[in-house]
Formats: sequence, structure tokens, C-alpha cells
Amino acid sequence: MKTEELKSFVQEIVEKANNLKNKYTNEKKAQVNYACIFCQSNKQYNNLISTLEKIGNISKETPTGPIFHIEPINTVAGKLELLKIRKPDKSRPELGDADFTVSNYSEFKSKYLSQKGFSLIVRKDIEIIELVDIKSDVRTYFSNLPLDKQLGIK
Repeated sequence: MKTEELKSFVQEIVEKANNLKNKYTNEKKAQVNYACIFCQSNKQYNNLISTLEKIGNISKETPTGPIFHIEPINTVAGKLELLKIRKPDKSRPELGDADFTVSNYSEFKSKYLSQKGFSLIVRKDIEIIELVDIKSDVRTYFSNLPLDKQLGIK
């Protein structure tokens, strides 16, 4: 995949995730923190990794794929500087996801967690609210701590 095609694909994922966020929450101004492409094959995964190596560096290795700190990509929800490439996973048939930074995570959690489509993921040093709509080909997340802060980027 060419660099411009990759940027365009990422912009599409962020736009769809932003639309999903705006459909189910009042966090219209929440900015994108990072995005992830869900690879559907090893060929796609390897192709994307080689493309990303031209516009960024690996910031963190994870069991499901690397997170790159990239040249900023302008999106409908702000500049994107963190992009993960997820290894093929049958539980992730969507195009990808975007993670947004909400103004007050505690209030957001209280207001939305009990609503349809929202679920809580708790990990060692982070908690994430996931928003899934079966009609959508992307997922939307809200993390506490946002990834850029976890990695010390902002």
C-alpha cells in the first residue's frame, strides 16, 4: 500500500469511528488519540508494516501488533500521531478503530457505560470503554489514560 493510500484509509477509519462516537455520545469535540487498522491477512499486515516504517517509528510493541509514532495525519477529529497495526484476528472483522480522549472520563463512564453498545475493558494500568455497533465496520474506544500519555508523547 502506498503512503497516501494508507493515510486515506486511516482518515476513513477515524471518520467512521468519529461518526459512531457522535451518534451515541455528546462528546462531539473529543479528539482522536490513536487509531488501529485491523488486518485481515498476513499479507496486508506485512504490507502495512513496511509502509508505516517509511512515515514513523515503532513506539511500542504489543502482543497484537506494533504501535507507530507517525508523521501527523489530519483527520476529522484532529491530528493523528499514533497508529497501531493489529495482526489478523477473527474477532476483529472490522476495518479498525479509533480511540478518543474525552474531557472527563469519570463522568463519561457514569453516563454511558450502562447504555447499549458500551462495555468496559480493564487492563493492568488502564481502563477502556468500548463502543460497538453491529451495523458499523469500525469500533470506537475511550481510554483512561489516553495512549499518548501512557507512551509519554504529549
